[in-house]
Amino acid sequence: MFTFLVLASITDRKNDNSVNTKAEAAYNQTTTAFIDSIGETVRQIGQDYNIYNSVLIAHAILKSNSGQSGLSQAPYYNFFGIKGSYNGNFVTMRTWEDDGTGNIYEIDEPFRLYGSLSDSLEDYATLMTSSTYSGTCKSNTSSYADATQALTGTYATDSLYASKLNSIITYLNSIITYYGLTIYDQAPVTQATDSSSGLVWNSYRGSYTDTETLSIDEAWASYKIINKKSRNELHPKS
Repeated sequence: MFTFLVLASITDRKNDNSVNTKAEAAYNQTTTAFIDSIGETVRQIGQDYNIYNSVLIAHAILKSNSGQSGLSQAPYYNFFGIKGSYNGNFVTMRTWEDDGTGNIYEIDEPFRLYGSLSDSLEDYATLMTSSTYSGTCKSNTSSYADATQALTGTYATDSLYASKLNSIITYLNSIITYYGLTIYDQAPVTQATDSSSGLVWNSYRGSYTDTETLSIDEAWASYKIINKKSRNELHPKS
């Protein structure tokens, strides 16, 4: 059973209130590679669960340090710091807690052990569709910003959480904007053809085109690959 979601356990221990500075510092190859590694899986899950994929990815970046935290690594795959057990599986780890008055202490806690990337992402999505967090669903909001704001109403266990969560929500929104994560809120392209016009999906142009245009683009892409390989063979790097 959850006593709180990931956000409730996050505190800014460095007292750095510069949200934009944090987001800029987080922007690196590790983070973009992490987004690429989970993006399409998240996109499909979001369609199934009526949630904002941008919020899910931002949460994962924030809580797992872009997939670099020990808890997010194999064989645990817990990207959101969710406590308890999953299908009876858990791992005990040392973690920081706040007693509600600003005092920080360490304690051993059980965290959910998933065993796969998709299980972790889907479990988070399931949690977001529960009655507690129903205000974050797409059907109940008009934007991802509404969804992140709805999270603040779910934590009222102490007077300090309001200010903490406001800072965290701002940070989440900053991550979503900085990395352009709203692209994952769009439905995936699942059809090879546009049945209304007979066009085919052209990944080189990111749109539907006729088959002749696709053939030309494919030939041009193959030519560039062959040409690059030939140049490398003639002029190998020392």
